[in-house]
This record gives sequence, structure tokens and C-alpha cells, in this order.
Amino acid sequence: MYEEMQIRNYSPRSIQCYIDLVSSVSVHFGKSPEHLGTGELKAYLFHKVETSNLSASRINQTISAFKILFRDVLGRDWDPVKIKRPRRPKPLPVVFSKEEVSLILNRLRNRKHYCLIALTYASGLRLGEVTALKFGDIDSDRMQLKVRGGKGNKDRYTLLPKGLLEKLREYYRYYRPKTFLFEGREAGKAYSHRSAQEVLKKALLDCGIRKRASFHTLRHSFATHLLEQGTNIRVIQELMGHGSLKTTSVYLHVSNIDPSQVKSPLDGL
Repeated sequence: MYEEMQIRNYSPRSIQCYIDLVSSVSVHFGKSPEHLGTGELKAYLFHKVETSNLSASRINQTISAFKILFRDVLGRDWDPVKIKRPRRPKPLPVVFSKEEVSLILNRLRNRKHYCLIALTYASGLRLGEVTALKFGDIDSDRMQLKVRGGKGNKDRYTLLPKGLLEKLREYYRYYRPKTFLFEGREAGKAYSHRSAQEVLKKALLDCGIRKRASFHTLRHSFATHLLEQGTNIRVIQELMGHGSLKTTSVYLHVSNIDPSQVKSPLDGL
């Protein structure tokens, strides 16, 4: 199964996730995955929903993992009718206002913490993307940031504000990271996701912001604020690395667009 996903160019994170999910079901029944069937998979998922409130996203991931195992590795028939995917809830994303972003950044005195939070918001990055950055990913001539191996193992370019570039240079001169742009106490090792979340959590407490926010809220805010200032949604899709415009369109529901600023097409006739 590992070899199959490697050949199909799945990201290392997806490969590890899928293999872990198959292993969990195997351990639950106490037998090799090749001896499991669709009925047992459905029974396992029902058990987990009942006892652990398993999310729709996790259910879908487990089904996808077994689809690869059964169909592509073991050569079995895969009948999607026998095991249907659950409907995913579609909650609107939590978004910071521009004033809240400014408040958070003004509270950060540590150079590393400031650059970490500012760059995530300024470039619309996922947590795994910002912690995986290296200095070679910064293109100061074109004022762009290259994101390598994003979701779906896709590379893309996104924004790099001029005002932040000098702060990144100051940060580099002070900390001298060896491999990754942001490193923890151990040189050459990327900054941990948990530490990054803690930095934001403390900043929110200090600012008195009580929203149920996470690091991903910075990315949501990037997209929403771009939309509010008139950026074409197709451009935002590319900067975010979304495979579908449908994913990006969720920000239409949380953006504060003033109708009085919108010009009717009749006025242009």
C-alpha cells in the first residue's frame, strides 16, 4: 500500500495518515487488513461514531484508505454503493478582523514569533507550510514566496509583502536558523506545530480575543481580507492553493462587502 501511494505521488503526510487508519481497523479486529471486508469496515466506523464521535472528515479518510487497499493493492472490486460517504458539515470559517490581526502582531515582542504569525497571515499559509519553509523559498526579486509540497503535494507561489521582508532579514541575522526558516531549540529541526499554536493562543489571551481561533484562522483571514479589498476570487484560489473554486467561495459568506461600493453593470452602458 505504501508503494502504491508513493508511485501515485501522494504526500508523505497522506501516506502516513492512510496507513495509520488501516492499521487502526486491523488492530480493532485483530487480523490482517487483507482479511477484512466492507461489512467489518462499516461496523468499525459505526462503532467509532457511537463511542468516539468520529468526524465526517475522518470517516471519509478511512474509506479512501480502504478503497486504495481493496481496489488498487488487493485487486478487489470496490462498490461505493455498499459504503457511502457521510455528508460533511459546512461551518463558516472563523475570521479575524484587520484590527484584530494588528492587535495580535503588536503584542508579539519576540522576533521569531512575530515573523511566524505575520508571514502566515500575509501569505495565506497552512501551518504545515509555514513550518516547512526554507530561506531558499523566498524570492526577494519577484517578492514571492514559494510553497513546496502543499496540500495534494502541489507547489505554488504566493504573496510576500515588502514590509515583512526586512523583518525576516533582521530575524535571520538574530537567530541564524540552519535548515528551516523557523526552527525550535534544536538546530536544523522545523518549529513544531504545537509550539506555533501555543504562540498564537498566548497572543489571543493577551489581546483579549475570545474567538475559537486556531492557526488556520490566519489563513482564513488572509483570503477574506483579499476578497474584501476587491481581489478576484480566482486569484485568491491560486494563492491559497485550492483545487476547486468551490472551496474558495466559502469566503463570500464571511466577507464584509459594502453594496454601496459595487457599481451596477447598467452604469457602464
